[in-house]
Amino acid sequence: MNPVVNRTIVLLSLAAFASAASMRLMDALLFRVSDSFGVGLASASNVVTVFAVAYGLLQLVMGPMGDRHGKLRVIAVACAAAAVSSLACAAAPGYATLLLARAATGASCACVIPLSMAWIGDVTPYESRQGVLARFLLGQIIGLSAGAALGGIAAESGFWQWPFVALAAWFVAVAVTLGRAAWRQPSGAHESGGHLVANLLEVLRTPGVPLVVITVFLEGVVLLGGLAFVATHLHLARGASMPVAGAMFFAVSAGGVAFAFFARHVVARLGESRLAALGTVIITLSVLGIAWAPSLAAAPVSCFGAGLGFYMLHNTLQVNATQMAPTRRGSAVALFASLFFLGQSLGVATAGRLVEAIGSDWTLTISALLVLPVGMGFAMARARRK
Repeated sequence: MNPVVNRTIVLLSLAAFASAASMRLMDALLFRVSDSFGVGLASASNVVTVFAVAYGLLQLVMGPMGDRHGKLRVIAVACAAAAVSSLACAAAPGYATLLLARAATGASCACVIPLSMAWIGDVTPYESRQGVLARFLLGQIIGLSAGAALGGIAAESGFWQWPFVALAAWFVAVAVTLGRAAWRQPSGAHESGGHLVANLLEVLRTPGVPLVVITVFLEGVVLLGGLAFVATHLHLARGASMPVAGAMFFAVSAGGVAFAFFARHVVARLGESRLAALGTVIITLSVLGIAWAPSLAAAPVSCFGAGLGFYMLHNTLQVNATQMAPTRRGSAVALFASLFFLGQSLGVATAGRLVEAIGSDWTLTISALLVLPVGMGFAMARARRK
């Protein structure tokens, strides 16, 4: 691969790290927000909600912007905006200001991962794209864990806002370096104009697109909804302390990292359809293991398997998303990411009600079983299209 393209992918992965870390940073800081600004925990949790809403909705806007103005350029400007909004979070004098700053950060981060994937689709042959995307996503995978860890460390410090300053510096470095690269090279192979609605309608009319976007939406609903309650399940049903239960997320991330390192060889050996099918089976068995294994000692292995299987299936969906509509690739990947995020939101809300009604073990069981028709249906349909 071209060395310039390789360096740019590394920069995009660093941007994805900061975006993912920003998303998870506040999870462990809610009680500090509550204490610092004199609001209840329910109100404090709005700092997570406003980020998520802005992140999900703005993806649909940022995708067409990337198609029109150049994907790398839009990402560089977004990183600069995220630096400013992160500093605003650190300096927020009140709760309302913090909410606005978090919403602005979510809106700024929205384009980073979808447009990065779309740009990689522009410059990478389809045959080698899955391995390249998997390596790029290492930044996101590690960023999710790092964000949660930084929030936990900051929660015990006097100035709990310091991670926002650190992320702002990270965003500035990426924005400057990526901005220089963006204006030195073509920002994508398929630049196009058009308006938001027209771009999205053209994407949806493209053959094969409904299969991919419906599958990723259902994946978010049935799988990510259940996985959000793994820590709660291990705490309530297996007696793990919350720090230990929360640390199991690192095992999920480790499964993703393992797939990223071996993706190129695994994809070449199995092909997309069998990779998605095998990943689905691994997910089901692993989530059932989390739900019913009587010993807490089995949880890291099950969580690792859940992460490995998830990235086997999801990365296959991602590489298909980058090929859904090559002339509107930014819009297509943004639609894909937005539906995945909305599916997660619906899934978490539904799983929360199920946990209260039937318990976390049966909720995880339902999640494990429902992902089978979703993943297998995609794998079989993909094999037929091939």
